Amino acid sequence: MRLKSFHAKTMAEAMRLVRQQLGDDAIIVATREEEGGGVRVTAAVEEDAHPSEPARVNAAVAHRPVAEPEIDVGEAVADALHRHGVPASLAEQLIDAAAGLDTEDPTLALGAALDAVFTFHPLANGGTSRAAMRPLALVGPPGSGKTLTVAKLAARAVLKNRSVGVITTDTVRAGGVDQLAAFTRLLKVKLHRVEDPEALGGALDFSRGNDLTVIDTAGRNPFDAEEMGDLRALLAAGDVEPVLVLPAGMDTVEAAETGLAFKALGVKRLLVTRLDVARRFGSTLTAAHRARLVFCDGTVAPKVAEGLTPLNPVALARLMMPQPEKPAAKPVPAKARAKTRETKAAHAVSSSRTAP
Repeated sequence: MRLKSFHAKTMAEAMRLVRQQLGDDAIIVATREEEGGGVRVTAAVEEDAHPSEPARVNAAVAHRPVAEPEIDVGEAVADALHRHGVPASLAEQLIDAAAGLDTEDPTLALGAALDAVFTFHPLANGGTSRAAMRPLALVGPPGSGKTLTVAKLAARAVLKNRSVGVITTDTVRAGGVDQLAAFTRLLKVKLHRVEDPEALGGALDFSRGNDLTVIDTAGRNPFDAEEMGDLRALLAAGDVEPVLVLPAGMDTVEAAETGLAFKALGVKRLLVTRLDVARRFGSTLTAAHRARLVFCDGTVAPKVAEGLTPLNPVALARLMMPQPEKPAAKPVPAKARAKTRETKAAHAVSSSRTAP
């Protein structure tokens, strides 16, 4: 994809320049008003797109070698946001935040922009101030990865030598309790199974002395009033912090509506799963932005003992920006490998003969 910015006094003039130089296939990535007057339009076009007729009127100009336009940091950020499907209004905020930064690294520029627009507050592992550590209740739609995330949180705390309590309210889903029970047995952590708000209150009292208590809830349809009402009653059973668990790579509009639905239940933080398999994070940014949620952690691997990492602006920017590919190692010819083995064998024999 080829990116270029155009400066003009009016939007109509800027659009005319876009069509003249990039053709009718150009896509408008971002627009903004300049401080000194006029507008700036960033447009993109696929490299194999054919230019429109006005762009090739002068045959002599068309055949003249044209240097590729320099892509500045702002354009690189705009390109990344476009590829991730970030809505135009949010993309414009991020591009404005990245503009004017004294850096030539697009990843750092995007990280600074994310830091300016979003808030990041990772979950604690549990600590010495037990009174300040509220139990965490992981909530979200079915299949978002709550049970595996509970196991990851418990494993992380155990590795930090923290005492952990795990409670599950997901007693209806087939295999839900069994899956979590297998994880807690390996971690040597007691698992409490509860079915109603009253039982949850008792389990929370029993787990009060732990450094960290994590609650696995059943997946709820965010657009079903009855299911969300049941979840609201469950969360009211104790002083718990609900944390929304959403997978990356969702539909952007649906992710935003889901975030708003759980926000109404008191959710303030967003934990993102499947960061390792998703390739588009526009829905993740949109859900956090629309519902005013704080990014906390993310999962980047399916294994329980690894893959849960605190999110920060630069880490998220690195996931979004294309990284330079490492050159592939040249294969060693079979003859060369055989020669190497012979050399090592000869050296070993020689050493054994000269050893005392």
